[in-house]
Amino acid sequence: MYSEIQRERADIGGLMARPEYREWNPELIKPKKLLNPVKASRSHQELHRELLMNHRRGLGVDSKPELQRVLEHRRRNQLIKKKKEELEAKRLQCPFEQELLRRQQRLNQLEKPPEKEEDHAPEFIKVRENLRRISTLSSEERAL
Repeated sequence: MYSEIQRERADIGGLMARPEYREWNPELIKPKKLLNPVKASRSHQELHRELLMNHRRGLGVDSKPELQRVLEHRRRNQLIKKKKEELEAKRLQCPFEQELLRRQQRLNQLEKPPEKEEDHAPEFIKVRENLRRISTLSSEERAL
């Protein structure tokens, strides 16, 4: 009884599983298995191969996404280029321009400290100086 059921299933499975198009009509086009366009792409195959190699070596997937790594790499390269350009600009300056820049920096440094001292002085000292100026100006006007 059990063997009869198995035979029936085998017959049904045989008919359903492999249709033989050759016997029906030789003029018909034989169906081919469709390719998955993602798996067929070269980049997907290379990525899959790389992941397999990393897995075999024991390397895990990086903690940072690829986009973040690429952006950091670009930023680093831009900073390096910017520093190189600045160094080249300094090298390309003639000695005369360098001396002018040094003098300008010295003058700027000499001008800044007096302003800072005045800013740190208490307000009553500033008011007292203003009063002295006013009183000297008014005495000079009287003399004239």
